[in-house]
Amino acid sequence: MSKVRVLIVDDASFIRDLVKKGLRDHFPGVQIEEAVNGRKALQLLNKQSIDLILCDWEMPEMSGLELLTWCREQDNLKATPFIMVTSRGDKENVVQAIQAGVSDFIGKPFSNEQLVTKVKKALHRAGKLEAFAPNQKPASNAFANDSLAALTGGKAEVLKPAAPSTPVATPAPVASPKPSAAPAGRGQGSLRLPGGSMACVIKALSLKDAQLLVKRGQLLPQVLESVVLDLEQGESSEIARLNGYLHAVAAFEPKADSEWLLLTLRFVDSDPQKLDYLSRLIARGTAQKHFTPGG
Repeated sequence: MSKVRVLIVDDASFIRDLVKKGLRDHFPGVQIEEAVNGRKALQLLNKQSIDLILCDWEMPEMSGLELLTWCREQDNLKATPFIMVTSRGDKENVVQAIQAGVSDFIGKPFSNEQLVTKVKKALHRAGKLEAFAPNQKPASNAFANDSLAALTGGKAEVLKPAAPSTPVATPAPVASPKPSAAPAGRGQGSLRLPGGSMACVIKALSLKDAQLLVKRGQLLPQVLESVVLDLEQGESSEIARLNGYLHAVAAFEPKADSEWLLLTLRFVDSDPQKLDYLSRLIARGTAQKHFTPGG
């Protein structure tokens, strides 16, 4: 059986561990290489052959888009499947990556099933899937499609930080006295989970973590679940995407049917730009201005 070698490029060790576990559970014998940014990945690619690249977009030193552009300029890497594993799912970013030669996308946060499906698709195209399952048939004939519609299909609601699945603009009373409405602006954000998105209010913020309030609904966050926190920044309303995982989920009120949940989100990004953005938010005292139900 021929060996298949996959390169995982991400500055967050938590994300690399998630991808490694998903690959090893579903592709026995796969050989995995790691790199913490595009620069390290470039050095590795100059030394050995790789059959599939799974790469983050936003990384220090060299971004995923820069690495992709470099790969497509190399004769031996022009046809190598390159999948962006990223929270950048906006249409303009997708188009930019397609023009640079990306093979596919996996949106953060992702489920194990989504990861496996995308990897199978890429390995099938490259003629490498048979190395793991000789009797396995392709899951779909759509493997040959590489259009913008295919790459963005089904993701619009998750990737746009606009309409949240669970509104919190006018929360119901959760304690006495009656709470005020959640304010607009930096006090609110959108939390993306593998199963969907939900609005959140930021109760506390640091360089390492954030405490978020979400209204209890059908979508119930789980401990250790990979998530993306979208925060609106600046007058141009650009979105800062902060990757992390849920460290704790607790009832905000001391009762079993608490209408609000208090989530502790641990950040996993080491991108200096994102850390600088967090530092500026904290310096402006943003955390102290956030809405607290019942206050």
